[in-house]
Amino acid sequence: MSGHSKWSQIKRQKGVVDARRGQLFTKLGRELTVSARDGGGDPEANARLRLAVQRAREANMPMDTIERAIKRGSGGGEGVILEEINYEGYGPGGAAILIEAMTDNRNRSVAEIRNAFSRGGGSLGESGCVAWLFDSRGVIIVEVDSADPDELSLKAIDAGADDVRVEENVLEVYTAPGDLESVRQALASENLSINSAEMAMVPKTTIEAEAKDALAVLKLMERLEDLDDVQRVYSNVEFSDEVLGQFAGR
Repeated sequence: MSGHSKWSQIKRQKGVVDARRGQLFTKLGRELTVSARDGGGDPEANARLRLAVQRAREANMPMDTIERAIKRGSGGGEGVILEEINYEGYGPGGAAILIEAMTDNRNRSVAEIRNAFSRGGGSLGESGCVAWLFDSRGVIIVEVDSADPDELSLKAIDAGADDVRVEENVLEVYTAPGDLESVRQALASENLSINSAEMAMVPKTTIEAEAKDALAVLKLMERLEDLDDVQRVYSNVEFSDEVLGQFAGR
């Protein structure tokens, strides 16, 4: 399973979403606003906004809050001007770390992110230092349950997926950015249990780090994601079940 998907799994297991719902809603609201600003306020005509609305509803964000965020982005309300910025750096053991942020204050964001790297045993790098290690791809997570994983994989490929990976009871489906929604709809029509469907920066290759370094990378990623201006954090580390267990059981 990729670093991206394992990180998402860890957050669900630890209950971070429920524990920090206020912060989650803030980040989802920013995504809705920026998506509407850049592509218009109609989810049917704006694929990015459609995905943002879906994520917000999955998180039980109130519909009136969703609508207000979209209105701000489409020019129907006042609000701060948000800027999308990617930050890059290195974690323990030479891990590549890629951060997607939305902020109304670059100076604040870079200072907080640099501090998080420093405290987490990593370092903030120059623009472009690790971005080349990642590709923008659609990622769909499907619960296998009692179904035949090989059959599900074939269905995903037939629907237009570029690649699939199976581990335990989870099927990861990877698509080209423009095919994410069509593949998701095709899989949903098969009555499959879809955990999530989103755009993500997926590492082209992963690295194996020593257990202590991998655990430190997870702690650094969590520290970064706790920052209000940070939307998502990715790494190219392949986390073992042992390390995941240690992190989740802290």
